[in-house]
Parts: sequence; structure tokens; C-alpha cells
Amino acid sequence: MTTLRLVVIRHGDTDWSRERRFAGSRDVALAATGHAQGEAVARALEPLPVAAVYASPLERTRAFAEAIAKPHRLEVRLEAAFREMAFGRWEGLTREEVSARFPDLYATWRTAPERVTPPDGESLAEVAERVARGLEELREAHEGETVVLVTHAIVSRLIVLGALGLGLERLWSVDSSPAGITEIEYQGGWVTVQRMNTQAHLGALGA
Repeated sequence: MTTLRLVVIRHGDTDWSRERRFAGSRDVALAATGHAQGEAVARALEPLPVAAVYASPLERTRAFAEAIAKPHRLEVRLEAAFREMAFGRWEGLTREEVSARFPDLYATWRTAPERVTPPDGESLAEVAERVARGLEELREAHEGETVVLVTHAIVSRLIVLGALGLGLERLWSVDSSPAGITEIEYQGGWVTVQRMNTQAHLGALGA
């Protein structure tokens, strides 16, 4: 028996994601395309027997999750364990700006992210620890059910790495595109990734 069927979705486009800015803990709203992506995901997931919809407390995930929850007549449950990694002084800056202001640290982030803590931000290990706690609580609360979780790029990657038994140094080995759908089954001591970062549902949007 499947203990938990978890559908993990990164929120849709924001102006900052299109500009490749670090959003992190900032409360950035969805762009118009992000709302359209949310409706596309909602249509794709409508046939599933969804028992609960969870989201990070940030606006871009809350709004995206509300579109998914509506066809199932569910309220979105906010869970701080799945908020995005806090990037501290990098937040609001583009990748190019961070590279110029923090060249050594950013170079390490791109090659060995597990060794980096952005100034005034979180380490990857700290994020992974709270995400793991959040997943354990979901498994205990929703045995035998299908749950949707709307979260962020780093968190989505960490969930997949944990499912595959890979270390934090493999962060860039998996992708997390806006509105991409990942599906994972937790069954006893086994974890199976059924699909990862699929985007076929966005075809009509030109994604």
C-alpha cells in the first residue's frame, strides 16, 4: 500500500524568475503567465483524488496553490517547512549582480552548493533539514492519500534528491522549472519517483 502519493509543483512565473533574480524569502507575486500556468496545472491534476493541498506561506505559492485546490473544493494549508531557501543579501539581485558582488561565493554556489551559506541567509543543509521534517509530518498525516505540495525551486530539488538518495552536492543534477510537476510515491521504506519536472500540461502556453 502506498503510504503517500506526493505531487510536488514549483510555483509559476514571477517577474523576478524571468529576470533571474534571487527571490528567496521575499514575497514576490506571480506574473500573469504564472497565474495561467496555475490554471493549466489545475486542469492537469483535476482527475486526481487529492486529499489536501499544501503550500509554502509565500504569496507566489499560495496563489498558485489556490488555483489547484479550487476544483477539489479544498482550502490551501500553509506549511513553513516548505518555504524557499533564504538567500539573505543575495535577494533582489540578478545572478549576474551576485556574481559581480560575491564572485568567489557565487562560483562555489554553482559548483559546490552544499558548501555555501549566502550572507545573512540559510545553508542548503539547514533547508534540507526543515524540508525533511515537513515531509515526515505529511507522511504521518496523510497515509494512503494523494497530496499536492506547491513550493519553490530549491525545495523541489531537495525533495527529489532525498527521494533518490542523493547528497546535497547533486543539487544541480535535477531541474525545477516554473509549474513543473513531480510525482513521488512513499511506500514503507521505499521511495519511487514516478515523474519529474514534467511540463506537457503547459504546451498550449508555449512553455
